[in-house]
Amino acid sequence: MKRLILSFFAWSTMVASAFSQTYQELSERAFATTEQDSLELAKQYIAQAMKADPANPHNALLFSNLGTIQRRQHQYDQALESYTMALNIAPRAVPVLMNRATLYLELGKEELAKMDYSLVLDLEKDHSEALLMRAYIYMSQRNYKFARADYEHLLKLVPQSYSGRLGLATLEQKEKNTDAALAILNAMLAGQEEPDGLTASQRAVLYVARAGVEQEMNQADLAVLDLEEAIRQDPSQAEAYLMRGQIYLSQKKKGLAKRDFEKAAALGVPRVEVRELLQQCK
Repeated sequence: MKRLILSFFAWSTMVASAFSQTYQELSERAFATTEQDSLELAKQYIAQAMKADPANPHNALLFSNLGTIQRRQHQYDQALESYTMALNIAPRAVPVLMNRATLYLELGKEELAKMDYSLVLDLEKDHSEALLMRAYIYMSQRNYKFARADYEHLLKLVPQSYSGRLGLATLEQKEKNTDAALAILNAMLAGQEEPDGLTASQRAVLYVARAGVEQEMNQADLAVLDLEEAIRQDPSQAEAYLMRGQIYLSQKKKGLAKRDFEKAAALGVPRVEVRELLQQCK
């Protein structure tokens, strides 16, 4: 987030004309207090700066920073309004479009987020984060053809992208190309394309993903082994407990299944999602 704010700051200083000293001082104080997490004080400086010079093009940055502060304070409607005001002043500002798209996703407005990511890609066709996020949205909408195009574009730019490769493996699984999905996940776990290695948490996610493919291929024993390894790598992997519990339940191992479902709930899986599963363990 800081990188986006800083890059937009550099952009805005180039397009803005000379600021009045008061306006510039207020803007600098707003930026400094935001960096220090003094968010309420930063909001006050932003409001004072915009009041001092309402027509200043630098206000696009102030609106964007205000939106980020409001988002951090979970004031989502106000943040959306602030990002939109920033874009009214600077409609081609990529960092603001990215911020608003992320906020739209948090609000469950996938179509609006996709529109903003598409605008970014119209401006910067090789923007890797926009490609990744738009591919994710396309996949969630079952528009697999367009999701594949974005993932493949991303992986041409960044062949070692963890998220890009994992996303493509998930897409292959959804399209029932289980062999292709396994090939991607196996390569990632073998570290063939990751010279710096993977974190334990990243490896755990891959083991869970591979277990999901193996489960679809009716290879329950292999799936359980992968889920056990995922838990060993990262004991906080709630999805691993949930999936293993489902396998145990299908094998009539109700005691083991109940234990895993309860662990998944303790790690954050909504109780409503495991309630029926727990009922089946009686």
